[in-house]
Amino acid sequence: MKYLKYFGITLLVILIDQLVKLAVDSNMAMGSAGQIKIFGDWFKLHYTTNPGMAFGMQLGSEYGKLILTSFRLVAMVGIGYYLYYLISKKVHAGYIVCIAMILGGAIGNLVDSVFYGVWLNNAPYDASTPWFHGQVVDMFYIDIWEGFIPDWVPLWGGSYTALWPIFNVADASIFIGVAIILLFQKRFFGETTKEDKKDEEEDEIQKQFIEEK
Repeated sequence: MKYLKYFGITLLVILIDQLVKLAVDSNMAMGSAGQIKIFGDWFKLHYTTNPGMAFGMQLGSEYGKLILTSFRLVAMVGIGYYLYYLISKKVHAGYIVCIAMILGGAIGNLVDSVFYGVWLNNAPYDASTPWFHGQVVDMFYIDIWEGFIPDWVPLWGGSYTALWPIFNVADASIFIGVAIILLFQKRFFGETTKEDKKDEEEDEIQKQFIEEK
């Protein structure tokens, strides 16, 4: 039951993420033509796809996308095992929830990469196969600033871009999970669990017993 509770958070993030993405794909036109204003000009729904990593960065190789998707798959397995380990060790519940959110976000975007090239037919035209070449669907757009970035700026120079990236539920879940860990790290890592306290007490008793002998 204790595992189901936390892995249930992961599953909830995945379900919400996928439902929102599929709803956007089914009901919105891509780009500015289908843009929907939520709060004035600064928060909008804007359907776009991301073929690479965060901020649209890509691995410069014919097999770059396949490598990226494979890495995400390995990372998902690693984070899943780490979550299982944390639950078994009864660490701070808040920290476990954050890791569950991060895992849910990682799997959410992995689903896009693995399946959307087939389900939504959004793989790049030059992809060797639609499998593992799907593009991640993004839709939440916080429009802080738009403009042309000078050529001397690394990575993004010479392009017209927005200051704030367009993101999805999975991205938000990962960001929130990491942010909470950073904000409350003293609380998460500064407390000693009941199991640790019990081990410390047993070690102290054994130490005293040895000294008395």
